[in-house]
Amino acid sequence: MAAEPLNILRGTLDTLVLRALLGVPMHGYQISEWIDARAKGNLVVLDSALYQSLYRLEKQRLIAAAWGVTENNREARYYRITAKGRALLRSETATWLRYAATVTAILTEPETAG
Repeated sequence: MAAEPLNILRGTLDTLVLRALLGVPMHGYQISEWIDARAKGNLVVLDSALYQSLYRLEKQRLIAAAWGVTENNREARYYRITAKGRALLRSETATWLRYAATVTAILTEPETAG
């Protein structure tokens, strides 16, 4: 039986959006697809949460947006990460990896008596 997909936490979504934009500028649907492909169905990213994240990140100048045309000839906002966003991503990645390693170590530690 497959495990239920996990709801994504707000701060985590912001970090994943920044990570998605390291390569090339993308519109919202592309970002969603990028995250979904890497999460292999284990995370649920609601459209409303994604667009709230994009708005928040743009307001904080961690990403910038410009209108462009999609491969389907539709207008869309394309987002790119800024230098400020890259710096925050480096910091958040280090913190997240340290946090995850610490929690993993605690949860996988053999049981001890007493």
